[in-house]
Amino acid sequence: MGSWWNSRISSTKLLWVIVVCMVVAVFIGVKKSNWVAAEGPVSFGRRPAVVEGGGEVAEGPFGGYLFNSSYPPLAMEDEMDVELPVVAKEDDLNVTLSGPDFFVSANQTDATLPVDRRINRKYTSLDKLEARLGRVRAAIKEAESGNRTHDPDYIPDGPMYWNGASFHRSYLEMEKQFKVFVYEEGEPPIFHNGPCKNIYSMEGNFIYHMETTKFRTRNPEKAHTFFLPMSTTMMVRFIFKRDPNIDHWRPMKQTVKDYIDLVGSKYPFWNRSLGADHFNVACHDWGPELSKAVPHLFKNSIRALCNANTSEGFNPSKDVSIPEILLPDGTTRGILDGPSPRNRPFLAFFAGGVHGPIRPVLLEHWQDKDPDVQVHKYLPKGVSYMGMLRQSKYCISPSGYEVASPRMVEALYTGCVPVLIKDHYVAPFSDVLNWKSFAVILAVEDIPNLKNILTGISTRQYLRMQRRGKQVRRHFEVNYPPKRYDVFHMILHSVWLRRLNIRIQGVADS
Repeated sequence: MGSWWNSRISSTKLLWVIVVCMVVAVFIGVKKSNWVAAEGPVSFGRRPAVVEGGGEVAEGPFGGYLFNSSYPPLAMEDEMDVELPVVAKEDDLNVTLSGPDFFVSANQTDATLPVDRRINRKYTSLDKLEARLGRVRAAIKEAESGNRTHDPDYIPDGPMYWNGASFHRSYLEMEKQFKVFVYEEGEPPIFHNGPCKNIYSMEGNFIYHMETTKFRTRNPEKAHTFFLPMSTTMMVRFIFKRDPNIDHWRPMKQTVKDYIDLVGSKYPFWNRSLGADHFNVACHDWGPELSKAVPHLFKNSIRALCNANTSEGFNPSKDVSIPEILLPDGTTRGILDGPSPRNRPFLAFFAGGVHGPIRPVLLEHWQDKDPDVQVHKYLPKGVSYMGMLRQSKYCISPSGYEVASPRMVEALYTGCVPVLIKDHYVAPFSDVLNWKSFAVILAVEDIPNLKNILTGISTRQYLRMQRRGKQVRRHFEVNYPPKRYDVFHMILHSVWLRRLNIRIQGVADS
């Protein structure tokens, strides 16, 4: 009797142990489903500035993190349910690239694999790459409260940066780790080529430097992002036909689609992420429209655009705003630097064509109305445009047909404080830079009151803004070869940030 009773008690205990184990197993399975969701965005303490109607730099609908609030807090490698084998070398891993398995919502889970396969699956190069990115995210978060790293060239600091310490750490991590695979398919002049001397010079400059930079890798398995080296400007020049009887968009959009189809069929990487780790650069006004040729290029890919207009589909959570820079001879020779503030007799200056909805309002109220506010459609004969920039305290940069304009960079180049009058514009590098600390941002409704607003800025505050503008100018300078923290590296860093804010999963063989 005693033996039977003891046996029954033991069986009951065993049953309860099994039940508890099953509950734990289910809980772990649920956690693993969340592990493959997209990571939360890296935060520099503020969100990208969007210049909206009303003149304020609106923080935009990006939630509490730097970008999209739908993302959960970052999961670091030590929080994951599994650890990568320390002794495994990348070349020893059995890489299987299949998908798509790109997750854009924290509520999504991977239903394609049962839990036991996920536990036992082999780790790919992509898994290891993502784990290293997890450590980078942790380092950036820790930098906010940790000691600053020594940098012999430059240490970002001051109110021009939302969070100088986090930006600095992110930049240093980019220099150490970031790798970009450049597709070699395509022939010039449409691909691997671009303008370097006109208003769209950033297209050609970036493509050229991307082909030769140390950040380029020839091994796509080691790449964090994939560059599509196509030039919108060259498509407009060589493919566009000005014929009212035909759809002039079709041949250019077909060129974009054919190229994506080519690299998508030849390599597994586009289909693996649905284009989310791919990026292109377009400074021509038609760049956003041509990206609509491929829905995933428009919706998923990182589009680095001069025409960063949120009303036309620019998405600050994944797209990159780049500056429009006019380089008459392909260099910045002769267009950098200006006199001290005390040698600038004019309060404000603008000269340019009358197009778009904002410039006519500006000229209506200020053209030939006040000697302190120099607003012109055409400069008088013998008057130098660059000379006027250097003689002015504030340089006005209103939108034209499109939101982008080289005038804001020209102002920074010459020591003039930019005055932005734009709607729905995301300023370049505004995930890092606090534009309100070195530029004046006005609404169209403020144009009649322009002089009162500018004269209402104290001399002390003006000098601060002018000094800060000179400091951040390095981030907009074009150099041959590129220098640390210059415009090429800032564009690349913006792409790096967007890549940190997604997680891509490949599926290993069972």
